[in-house]
Amino acid sequence: MTEPTYLRETRTSYDTVAVDYAALVRPAFESDALGRAMLGAFAERVRAAGGRPVADVGCGPGHVTAYLHGLGLTAFGVELSPRMVDVARRSHPGLRFDLGTMTALEQADGALGGVVAWYSVIHTPRDVLPTVFGEFSRVLAPGGLLLLGFHVGDELRRKERGYGGHPMSLDVHLLPTERVAALAEGAGLVVDATLVRDLDGAGAPQGCLLVRKPLRTEEPARTV
Repeated sequence: MTEPTYLRETRTSYDTVAVDYAALVRPAFESDALGRAMLGAFAERVRAAGGRPVADVGCGPGHVTAYLHGLGLTAFGVELSPRMVDVARRSHPGLRFDLGTMTALEQADGALGGVVAWYSVIHTPRDVLPTVFGEFSRVLAPGGLLLLGFHVGDELRRKERGYGGHPMSLDVHLLPTERVAALAEGAGLVVDATLVRDLDGAGAPQGCLLVRKPLRTEEPARTV
């Protein structure tokens, strides 16, 4: 089957910028107190629910995976870009990083206590997002959590250069928070918390949603 253009463009672009991206994103993450607080709340709840493994999907150079590990989680990364995986493995040799795509995760149904998609759904076309959220829901155990970071808006931007001035060629999708919440609910998940904030130099408000897969004893989530 022919690979979708957006996957090829995303892989090629992040292969190109991998080293410089890692050098730029790590200090930005270290200064993002609110983002790290959301990850901390996510980790606390996953531990309280039994501490099943957590997938950092679209993990890039592995800084979020390592942060989750430092919070006491059994965290591993999944990443489309081979060069990003190389950077992650060199930077965090004690952690696991796999090549893969969020449209077809390799984990079994109900295997995970959590999934983090930290600004990694932003290059996925809108018509593919229901498949992605369906995969997130499928791999979560009942009571499992999904934490999403994304750019807030309602537009498509074309990124042609970035992260040290390297050439890139891929789409960036800005999404309304209500749309992301509806995608989660359509996959049978329940929204527990929403954060929207402005970060200097980000170019758009930043959104963060914490959602969960209902326990079997709970009422089903609303579908859309």
